[in-house]
Amino acid sequence: MILPGYGSGAQPSVWQPDTLQELQNIREQIEGTRCYVAGGTLLRTQWEASSKVLPEHLVSLACIPEISGISMQGDEIVIGAMTRLRECATDPLLSWFPILHQAILAIAAPSVRNLATIGGNIASGIGDSLPALLVYDAELHLLTCRGMETQHVALWLENGRDNKLNADDVLISIHIPFRNATVNLSCSDPEQYVYETEQSIPERNHQFSFYRKLGRREAFTASLVTVAFHGEISPEDGRWTQVAIAAGGGSGIAVRLTETEHWLRSGKADASQAAGLATQATAEFVSYTDAFATELYRRQSAGNMLGAGLWQAFHP
Repeated sequence: MILPGYGSGAQPSVWQPDTLQELQNIREQIEGTRCYVAGGTLLRTQWEASSKVLPEHLVSLACIPEISGISMQGDEIVIGAMTRLRECATDPLLSWFPILHQAILAIAAPSVRNLATIGGNIASGIGDSLPALLVYDAELHLLTCRGMETQHVALWLENGRDNKLNADDVLISIHIPFRNATVNLSCSDPEQYVYETEQSIPERNHQFSFYRKLGRREAFTASLVTVAFHGEISPEDGRWTQVAIAAGGGSGIAVRLTETEHWLRSGKADASQAAGLATQATAEFVSYTDAFATELYRRQSAGNMLGAGLWQAFHP
């Protein structure tokens, strides 16, 4: 049974703004508990399980065109929060960010991805896309009571961990700097060739990127552990010039493993670092125990997946 958060048998009022301005006006107009709905796939599950109560007001974001779609704006890729996961999985611009692309394909099943949005996955605070966005240094643009504000995804997650997030803030778009894109010489998009020309591809560093998800079964499953890795190696001296590592999964909040990144950069980049990477990541990653897995299992799994991923990167 779905329990309303107010009154006996009461149903929420539904609001459908058509513009961001109308959304802001509704935020200022309505009183009482409210919930902003994108695809609603996770919220519906929570309501049906009575793990979350229905609010007095449901505000649908589905009719606001400004917060849908994927585009290249200046030196960054912008993803509207209402963009369906299905669109994210097929858009050619996101092929430049393979970690995020792999993460999206690992979320739920195709039928769910047809409805679910990337904004909803992020707003949950525990979505499987978050480790990938951490690795790519993404920023979130939010509509707040003070207007539009920008937060780095790492800071936003930290605020969530410390209960400093305002539940009334609405995620509008995700911005990923194009400097972290993985070079794809087979791509035929003119805008991307312009970027490649400006960056002088023959002189670029060697790049490694991977995403791994561990669940309780092979597909359509909640994650136990997720990891993301992006690194660049100088062709001149064979050392790491850039390393970004993140881990999360389940109901845990994703984090960058900054100490492990520093350890990896301190040595020469080769497959012999795989075992050390696994050990370092296991020691740094902070997780939790629940009915499905212990914290130690999650930590060791994260380390093993990162170590195996690095080994495979050097031995494709």
